[in-house]
Amino acid sequence: MITSRQVRAARALLGWTQEMLADKALVALTALKRLESENDLPVRDDTRHQVVKSLEAAGIVFLDSDRGEGVMIVRGSTSGSRK
Repeated sequence: MITSRQVRAARALLGWTQEMLADKALVALTALKRLESENDLPVRDDTRHQVVKSLEAAGIVFLDSDRGEGVMIVRGSTSGSRK
């Protein structure tokens, strides 16, 4: 499962605001803010899925290993326009 830090980091790599990601993921801004919260607020699975799908479509790869979690952006991604 992705973490709030991963979502914030992915957004930063893309240069997206919360409003941009919420719009692209077709989720409410308040739902995205809950997902990005450090307070482990409950978030619906479909909200999490839509956010992940949108970020991955923009070239984000979520990383998870025994050493921790992270994100990276794939070079040459055509759908990940920086705004």
